Amino acid sequence: MYPRSIVCAYLYVISKYGYPPAAEHTDKYLSEMNELGFTSVELEGIRKEHLLEMYDRRFQIRQQADRLGLSVVIYCIVLPGLSSADARERQENIALFQKGCETASALGAQGVLDNAPLPPYQFPEGIPVVRHYDEDVLLAAKFPSNLDWQKYWEDLVETYRTLCDIAADKNLKFHLHPCLGVLAATTDAFLYFYDAVGKDNLRFNIDTANQFLMKDNLLLSLRRLADYVDYIHISDNRGLHVEHLPPGEGKIRWDLFFETLDQVHYNGMFGLDIGGEETQIDDIDQAYQRSAKWLEEKWLNK
Repeated sequence: MYPRSIVCAYLYVISKYGYPPAAEHTDKYLSEMNELGFTSVELEGIRKEHLLEMYDRRFQIRQQADRLGLSVVIYCIVLPGLSSADARERQENIALFQKGCETASALGAQGVLDNAPLPPYQFPEGIPVVRHYDEDVLLAAKFPSNLDWQKYWEDLVETYRTLCDIAADKNLKFHLHPCLGVLAATTDAFLYFYDAVGKDNLRFNIDTANQFLMKDNLLLSLRRLADYVDYIHISDNRGLHVEHLPPGEGKIRWDLFFETLDQVHYNGMFGLDIGGEETQIDDIDQAYQRSAKWLEEKWLNK
């Protein structure tokens, strides 16, 4: 079994069963992650319907995790409507976030995670149900003609203060995940947003593949965000498009990355975040097992 600091991210489940995977089969997903050798896992509640199904099953899921000896250390609450320009939509999503935090608490999670806030894009057919917004999707988006950016920013900051308070009430950290097209997608952007929100439990989820693609220097990011990071998503990238490869199959300099982690005295968790429909992997089980062994043997036990 792998150390508890090595987490099987929910992308493993998504890679096998689609997005979002059926909440009713969560027991099966837990068993499969356990069979791979993981003792720590991510789970997710993805938008309203899926999130509410996970909420209804939260105690059943916890019982299954306990039977397997699994810790659900991070619970992802995926709610792009939290950053809507529409006040009613934001309020509806804040209420959903509350239920997501209740689920996370019931599962025994240490933190919740969502993509960093999505600007108030208007997509031709509404916000696409996708994990990441690629360049073609973003190019099709526009903004409301009556958008008052200063008012929007003030509302957004106040919303995220509320979200941080909701999470803190359950003793949860709130991790923001970087990806193309979102606010707080880079080190600079997160620090700017953190200063505006002003809540200690707001954290940054370093995502090696996404930041490498966005040319956000990982070594500098680790140094600048050392006090704001408890959870790192590990996957590789070749710098051309969104992909989440097993470590060693892209261009990230892992020797320098882990050398810097030692220098900043990082002692948090590593989520193996490999796969997705954008990444061609023939055997996803083998990819996760091989990557976990690589992480344990080459870096954690050196």
